[in-house]
Amino acid sequence: MEQMQSAGVPLLDALGDIRDGAENDMMRDMMSEIYRDVRDGASLSEAFDKHPKVFKPLFISIIKAGEDTGDLTSSYKQLENYLKWLDSMQSKIKKATRYPMIVTAVVLFTIVFMMSVVVPQIVGFLKYLNIELPWYSVALIQTSNFFVEPQFYLLGIPIYGAIIVLVIPLLIVFTLVLMRRLSDDIAYQMDSLFLRIPIAGTLIRKISIARYAQTFGALFASGIDVINGLKAARKTVSNLALIEAMESVEYYVKSGSPLSDAFKGSGEFPNMVVRMVKIGEESGNLTPVLNQVCEFYTKDVDEAIDALIEMIQPALTVILALVIVWIAAGSLGPIYMNLGNMMEAIG
Repeated sequence: MEQMQSAGVPLLDALGDIRDGAENDMMRDMMSEIYRDVRDGASLSEAFDKHPKVFKPLFISIIKAGEDTGDLTSSYKQLENYLKWLDSMQSKIKKATRYPMIVTAVVLFTIVFMMSVVVPQIVGFLKYLNIELPWYSVALIQTSNFFVEPQFYLLGIPIYGAIIVLVIPLLIVFTLVLMRRLSDDIAYQMDSLFLRIPIAGTLIRKISIARYAQTFGALFASGIDVINGLKAARKTVSNLALIEAMESVEYYVKSGSPLSDAFKGSGEFPNMVVRMVKIGEESGNLTPVLNQVCEFYTKDVDEAIDALIEMIQPALTVILALVIVWIAAGSLGPIYMNLGNMMEAIG
C-alpha cells in the first residue's frame, strides 16, 4: 500500500492489486471484503476495523490518523517501521526465553537419566562391599533410590522420583498461571516479584518499556494526541506493576505536566530518556527524539538478553559438572580409599 500510493496509484486500485496478488485464500477473501467496503463508501480504517483478528486497534488508530491528516502514506510507513521493530523484538524475546528453557531441560533430563539409569549400575556393587561409605556416597545412593524406587502410588500406579522431578516444573508453571487468573492482587504481587528477580526482572522491565516507547512513538508520529497515544501504548504492557506506572504517566500528563516530568515521576524511565524527551519538548521536535528513545531501548534489550544468556549457560554447565563430580566421587571414591584393604583381603 505504501509503495503503490506513493507512486500515485488510487486507493481502490491498490486494494484490488493486493487482493488479486494474494496467494493465501483467507487473505484474498479478507481483501475482497475490504475492497468491497471501501468501494461502497467506507473509509479504509472502517474496513480494516471489521477484521480485528488481523488489524489490531493500534493499526486502526494509525490509519485513521492518516485519513484525518490526509497523509496515508506516512501512516503506512509508520506501521511498516513498527511491524519491523515488533518482529525484531519478538525474535529477541524468543531468544531470551527459548534458549534458557532448552538448556535447562537438557540439563534436567541429563541429571534424571544419570540418577535413574547410570548411577544405580555404578553404585549397586557398593552395597555388597564390606566398607564404610562416606557421607557423599550414602547421599548419592539415597538420591538414586529416590529416582528409581516408587515414592507413592496414585490410583494403583507407582509414581517414581524421576517422574516427580520432571513434573514439578510443569506444576509450578500451572500453579502460577492459575493464581494469576484467580486473583488480581496475587497477580500484581507476582508481577512485582518478577521485576525484582536479578537480571531476568531487568529484562522484563526493559522489554515492556521498549514496546511501550516504540508504540507511543509510532502513534505520536502518526498525529495521534499524547493522551490517546499513551493509553494505546499502555495496552502493549502485560506486567501489572508496570501498567500502574504507565497509568501514572497518563495522570501526570492530564494534570498538565510535561511528558518528560511524567516519565520521571513514574520511576520507570532512565534519566537519559527523561532528558532526551525534555530536549525534544523544548525544541518542539519530539518525534525524532522518540525514535532515538526507541533505538536506546532496542540496544538496551539486546545487551540485557546477551547478558542473560551469557549468565545461564555457564551456570547450568557448572551445575551439571558438579553433579558428575559428585557421581564420580561417590561411586569411585570409596573404592580408591579402600583399595589397599581390598587387596589384602583378596591376598
